[in-house]
Amino acid sequence: MKLTGSMEYDSSAEMMFGTACRPVKTRSGLVIGSGHVIPEVISHPRPGTERTLHDLLREFERISDDTLERCVQVGHPSVVIENEHVFQMTQNPRWGGDIAAQTAGQLEEYRQKYGLACAYRATIADIRKPDLVDMRRSDRTDAILESFEVCAPHADIISVESLGGKEISDYSLIRNDITGMLFAQAILGGRDMEWLWPQIVAIAKKHGCLAGGDTNCSQANVAMFMAGGFLSNEIPHTMAALCRAIGATKTLIAYECGATGPGKDCAYENPIIKAITGIPISTEGKSSACAHMSLCGNVMAAVCDLWANEAVEYHWMFGGSSSAVFAEILGYDAAAMNTALELGYQKEFQACLIYSDRYRSPQSYILCPDTAFEIGKAIVENNESYYSRAKAAAIRCGELLQNDTKLFFTAFEKDSLNGYMRDLRNLPDTEEEFIELCLDRYARVRGFSPASYDL
Repeated sequence: MKLTGSMEYDSSAEMMFGTACRPVKTRSGLVIGSGHVIPEVISHPRPGTERTLHDLLREFERISDDTLERCVQVGHPSVVIENEHVFQMTQNPRWGGDIAAQTAGQLEEYRQKYGLACAYRATIADIRKPDLVDMRRSDRTDAILESFEVCAPHADIISVESLGGKEISDYSLIRNDITGMLFAQAILGGRDMEWLWPQIVAIAKKHGCLAGGDTNCSQANVAMFMAGGFLSNEIPHTMAALCRAIGATKTLIAYECGATGPGKDCAYENPIIKAITGIPISTEGKSSACAHMSLCGNVMAAVCDLWANEAVEYHWMFGGSSSAVFAEILGYDAAAMNTALELGYQKEFQACLIYSDRYRSPQSYILCPDTAFEIGKAIVENNESYYSRAKAAAIRCGELLQNDTKLFFTAFEKDSLNGYMRDLRNLPDTEEEFIELCLDRYARVRGFSPASYDL
């Protein structure tokens, strides 16, 4: 597989919310990335409703109806609904297929009755667990691929949050080990993506839907959550920032395998991906506080094409169901961005989004369009191997953090970053040497099987 060697954008100044170099059109006719931001609403079924297919169908029926009805009620012209599979929906592919068919039918009803521009994303659950099954050859792997097959005829977009390398990243994060994180994300995650994504792209082409993309949720997002906020110190924020830069090289592989986007919302690395590929992206920020805390609440909207809420459990609130409430919130966010575009104030609006978060933390800093662009350049200029580009991305990320005098670090964060940079610069020159080092170092990690990654 040829690794990307150029940037789609000439500079970060060209990047803007609502517009992408490579817009995509869903089979239902919704165009994403062509000049407007569209809300993407994700709701999860309540615990207990997953016990039977009947209960899940009823739960998702309510979720979709509430979302679509609220959009019509308040006049939001477009929406994407995403169903992230719970375990049972992928373990039993027919369940996921039946729910996909039901959801697609509901969207078509609102499209025909009210003219609502809408689309449906099905995100298949990666139910492979490295400590339980072979990542490539198992009943769970077969169920994932079958789930794509049965959902793709009904979905506009198919996506996944793949788990390749997670066994090593979990081990490495709690040990503050940047070498292990590089191995887990770039080498193991990269090889898993290169094996998995050509199959997903083929299924999407076969059924006429969009292969949306992947995320580094299982690794870089775990680092982000562990770093937490200003009172947390389980791991340094600088570690989380470096993991995000490395993780972008893993997520990029989906597009190198033929995915077209829109990228999935919980890939916080998506600004880097958009700078490199020009594909439309979904992002999440302040409106995902229902699911988790982050220090990137506004800046993540700076170059989004879909604006999402990550996930909210379906339940009742004063304003209606959670699905309805978040459809309204996200729709108003999108309306503000779209109005800025229409009035010609998009640069000013974008600047407010960026600078309200730019110096909040290392994590928000590296996802500003200019810094994301620089990390993207490091990736494409060092495309000899998965390892070379991930190492370059991490080092460039660290340099950007070290060189901006307006970015404040505690002594703990500064010392940690300096240590990571020493470790990165002392790593082997070639991917072969690096893999040999890591196979020896992590051979006894529970659940790690080199054969799962063709090593």
